[in-house]
Amino acid sequence: MVAKNTICLWYDGTALDAAKFYALTFPDTTVGAVYRAPGDFPSGKEGDVLTVEFNVMGIPCLGLNGGPTFKHNEAFSFQVATDDQAETDRLWNAIVGNGGQESACGWCKDKWGVSWQITPRALTAAIANPDRAAAGRAFEAMMQMTRIDIAAIEAARRG
Repeated sequence: MVAKNTICLWYDGTALDAAKFYALTFPDTTVGAVYRAPGDFPSGKEGDVLTVEFNVMGIPCLGLNGGPTFKHNEAFSFQVATDDQAETDRLWNAIVGNGGQESACGWCKDKWGVSWQITPRALTAAIANPDRAAAGRAFEAMMQMTRIDIAAIEAARRG
């Protein structure tokens, strides 16, 4: 059954590769139907992969091999809440180590240009702390990081 609302992500011929990587990297992620073009299209030939149905941690997605016209940017990202430093590091390293790139404050991009926020729950709790001074210290510490270091966030929160 097709979901009522699906995120469509545009790729340049690599939608199936991306979906397979996500399925290997993120829990509760699967690759579904792969549809091949019934005829030639602007960025491919008959029989090429046109679309791939997949989900990322339960979020339905469609990978469209639309060609080189459009690129991903930070205006869209997946935010992944992690439970501990080991999970944070594993996901970060998988994305960045597979041709991706680091950015600031827990953000990174995969090799296809899709942005990911690898966000420890401890960070979210620290910057939502009702003690605004503690929250500010945690926020300032985060602003200096690429990958989030939970121990450093906690130390900054405590002062």
